[in-house]
Amino acid sequence: MDKVKELQEKDLKYIWHPCSQMKDYEELPPIVIESGKGVMLYDMNGKDYIDVVSSWWCNLLGHRNETLNKRLIDQLGKIEHVIFSNFTHKPAIELCERLIKHLPKGLAKFNFSDNGSAAVECALKMSFQYQYQTGHKERTKFMCLSEGYHGETIGALSVGSLDLYAKIYNPILLDTIRIEAPDCYRCPYGKNRENCSIECFEKAEESFKKYGRETCAIIIEPLLQGSAGMKIYPAEYIKKLRNICDEYGVLLIADEIATGFGRTGKFFAFDHAGVSPDIMTVSKGLTGGYMPMAITITTDEIYDAFYDEYNAQKAFMHSHTYSGNPLGCSVALGVLDILENENTIEKAQETAAYLHKRLCEEFLDHQNVGEIRHIGLINAIELVKDKETKEGFDSKIRMGYQIYKRALEYGLLLRPLGNILYFNPPLVITKEEIDLAIERMKKAFFEILPDETN
Repeated sequence: MDKVKELQEKDLKYIWHPCSQMKDYEELPPIVIESGKGVMLYDMNGKDYIDVVSSWWCNLLGHRNETLNKRLIDQLGKIEHVIFSNFTHKPAIELCERLIKHLPKGLAKFNFSDNGSAAVECALKMSFQYQYQTGHKERTKFMCLSEGYHGETIGALSVGSLDLYAKIYNPILLDTIRIEAPDCYRCPYGKNRENCSIECFEKAEESFKKYGRETCAIIIEPLLQGSAGMKIYPAEYIKKLRNICDEYGVLLIADEIATGFGRTGKFFAFDHAGVSPDIMTVSKGLTGGYMPMAITITTDEIYDAFYDEYNAQKAFMHSHTYSGNPLGCSVALGVLDILENENTIEKAQETAAYLHKRLCEEFLDHQNVGEIRHIGLINAIELVKDKETKEGFDSKIRMGYQIYKRALEYGLLLRPLGNILYFNPPLVITKEEIDLAIERMKKAFFEILPDETN
């Protein structure tokens, strides 16, 4: 039997893949990847695939990055892991010391976990306990934006609003206050990105007026609602949210798991707004996609509410076996080495302008492209059935998925979000690699959706 086919059959015999309808794998069996380098993945037959989705947005600096490899290998020669309660190590200390220089002002204390959902869960518990221990036992609710996504544990799902992930679990989720999120493409106020005055913020004002005094925290994906279809909204919305949170005593949690480490053109998405959250969660790009690690970062003020004699029972009794993993911390230091010493984020902005220009040149005038929105290197192509009415394709058609399958044939990894095709490549992608990706995209795109207007 062919070796690849044998591995595929064994995979399907044993493995339940994430976020997948496994029946789809009957038609499209898993692609067996053998190696990667830079933005390229290589399967066992030597075919290459351009990873323009950064392997679920985490591969920040390319596959098999030499700097990150060396950091990881060097750490393996010292210690792979150690209990993080009453013990510590140099990589964790150095990581905090260096990372704090890049954080929004006021964030100062680091609580380590091993994935984004866990970091969000930590933030929710931390914010509730803070309110409780500072005399606000009435604050038991959480707010979030509609169509938000913050992970897939029960708590994280509770503060998300995407039925695709959460609907089936509604009977066991927390009762959360959902605020209608900004929708800049289909603005209900008839505005566009050029003449917007953040009219939609009135929805937040209504919710705060009604529920603000019983809410302990609101969690948002700053500027970019990723799983909702890469929806991008103005930084001014965050400024207004910061002000109203202060007015009502509600903590503001920034979920920067997908937006941190240069993805939006600045180190963190909150930097665009010039304000600070009370709690921030980071993961994905933190370790360049090498190791599962996440951090929940907060202020001294919140930390101090937990600081007391043991018998006062105010400690944050929250832990993860792999908290502060030395391998993860070491590779995260490698990420900072590159971002700090090679002007990676600044260089990526030049590439970002080129990518957006090329995508617009090739696809924006297509009859089925409603918008190509972008922030940093992230570009989202919204597929529509009707360009004038902005009506999307029926989800049953799975238009994005059809293009995704065809693109794989040409060596391009897209991973659509419904009717949204997006590029979210490693920050180190070159203009030449962008050109190659767009050529492969054109072949797949126009075969599935021919442009009948040309």
